[in-house]
Amino acid sequence: MTEPFEWPIRVYYEDTDAQGVVYYANYFRFMERARTEWLRALGVDQVGLMENERRIFVVTETKAEFLVPARFNDEIVVTARLAGLTRATFDIEQNIYRGSLDGDLLLKGSVRAAYLNADTLRPTRVPASIFEETPQ
Repeated sequence: MTEPFEWPIRVYYEDTDAQGVVYYANYFRFMERARTEWLRALGVDQVGLMENERRIFVVTETKAEFLVPARFNDEIVVTARLAGLTRATFDIEQNIYRGSLDGDLLLKGSVRAAYLNADTLRPTRVPASIFEETPQ
């Protein structure tokens, strides 16, 4: 199994609720940032895909198990790792830790994304080249 891609994020005041913990929906924003940076690290230019090849990624399913809350000013690490690949979809395992991969596991999550034709919004085959090499 390949090591997951890691993306560090600082929790800002705007990310928290009245109790000072990260508002649940913001974890999905953190996961989105890590997925975007993971794809960028793989050499995927999402703007170029849409403009030149008329292809886009869309999230079709997401799951999250909230284990321990993050708080204002915490440093967290959000991971992304390919967990499965079908003809037109791919599954990404995403976890969030406090401080480092050795820190508290705050959230266990997953995302399924589909690869679509931007004009028809119909599924299309995911190019194998996207996931040939995963970042270490």
